[in-house]
Amino acid sequence: MSPLAAVNHLLNFAAPALAVAVLLVSFAHIFMRKTAKVHGWIAPIAINFIVGCAVLAAGLVLLGRDGRMLTYAALVLACATSQWLLLRAWRG
Repeated sequence: MSPLAAVNHLLNFAAPALAVAVLLVSFAHIFMRKTAKVHGWIAPIAINFIVGCAVLAAGLVLLGRDGRMLTYAALVLACATSQWLLLRAWRG
């Protein structure tokens, strides 16, 4: 595999994690304005992206294939939990 193909595969592997992270933070800024404004944009996106990549890697290792629906469900659940913890949403 050429280096360009390897980079392409890695970017395509991480793209769902980045999309979920950006969407979560964007919706948090739309629907939870006061709480989300305090945390900014870059740090929550980075944290959710790292959590998402870790979940995708774990799904690849455990299930043996990339792109399984169980992995994507775990990605959404893990990133949503991470965002919930970042915003301290349990406080109300």
